[in-house]
Amino acid sequence: MHDLAMALVAPRQPLVALHRPVPDPGPGEVLLEVGACGVCRTDLHIADGDLPLPRSPLVPGHEIVGRVVSAGPGARRFRPGDRVGVPWLGGTCGHCRQCTGGRENLCDEAVFTGYHRDGGYARHALADERFCLAIPPAYDDAHAAPLLCAGLIGYRAYAMAAGAARLGLYGFGAAAHLIAQVAIAEGREVFAFTRPGDARSQAFARSLGCAWAGESTDAPPAPLDAAILFAPVGSLVPAALAATAKAGMVVCAGIHMSDIPAFPYRLLWGERIVRSVANLTRADGESFMALAARTPLDARPVPYALERANDALEDLRRGAFDGAAVLTMR
Repeated sequence: MHDLAMALVAPRQPLVALHRPVPDPGPGEVLLEVGACGVCRTDLHIADGDLPLPRSPLVPGHEIVGRVVSAGPGARRFRPGDRVGVPWLGGTCGHCRQCTGGRENLCDEAVFTGYHRDGGYARHALADERFCLAIPPAYDDAHAAPLLCAGLIGYRAYAMAAGAARLGLYGFGAAAHLIAQVAIAEGREVFAFTRPGDARSQAFARSLGCAWAGESTDAPPAPLDAAILFAPVGSLVPAALAATAKAGMVVCAGIHMSDIPAFPYRLLWGERIVRSVANLTRADGESFMALAARTPLDARPVPYALERANDALEDLRRGAFDGAAVLTMR
C-alpha cells in the first residue's frame, strides 16, 4: 500500500507530492491514519528557511489528529481505532537535567514532529506513543488539530501570564483567537493587536468578545498586565513593554522571531519582565486538553485538501483568513 505526502525538498521551494510506502511502526511507535493536520506558522518558518532544514525530503506538520492503525513492538498505550493527537514535541532523552526536572520542553536532545520526524502533511504518520495525546470527543478532527500547537503553545504562554486581569495579544492568528476564548471565559479583559490596516481581524477579535482591537503599534486604552506576542516580530517587544503596566510581563511565544531592536531601559524599568516560551511538555498537553474538554473552543478551521498544502502556506503567509488552516484527508 502506498501513501501520499507533501514534502519539503529545499527551503523557499514549494512542497512536492511524494508517493511512498506506508511506513511500519517501530518499537514504541504507532501508525496513524491522518484525519487532519493543522498548518502552523512554524511550518512556514521551516519552508521559508527561517529554521534550518534538518533533512530532505521532510514532511512537515505537527498538529496531527489521526486514528491508530497499528502499533510497533512494546507500544500498548493505544489500540487500533483510537483517535489521538500528535503535537510538536515528538520525543526527548528522558534522563537529562531538564527532563528529570520537569522541563522536558528544554531537552537538548528533543525531537520535533514535522521537523526531525516526518509529520502530518500525509495520509499516514508515525508517532512515539508516549508523546501522543487523547483528544476530547467533542471536537471533530478539523477542530481538534489546531489545539495541538496553536492551542498548546498559546496555553503555555497564557499560563506564564497567570494573574493578568488585562491581557494583550499581539498577532491575532490561530493561537491568539483560541487563547482569547480561554481568557474571556475566565473573566479576563482581552485587547487584540493586529497587523496595520487589518480591520477584518480586528472585527473578528471583537466578535469573540475582545474588549478592544487595534493595530500592533497602537497604544491600548488602558495599560496591560501582561502581553503575549504571537507575531514573530522583534520590534513588537518594545511596543508591548510600552503598553504594559509596572510589574507586567511580555511573553514571546514563537519558536522564531526577528531580532529585537535596542530600546530604552525605561521601558523595562518598573520590574517589567520579558520572557520566552520554548516548545511544550506532555503535562501542558494533558492540562490543556482537560481545559478544552470543559471549555468549548472554536478553532475556526479553514479546510484545505492535502494536495493544496502550498496554497494553505501561502494564504497563511499573507494573512488571508481568520482562524486556523487545516489540511483534511477525507
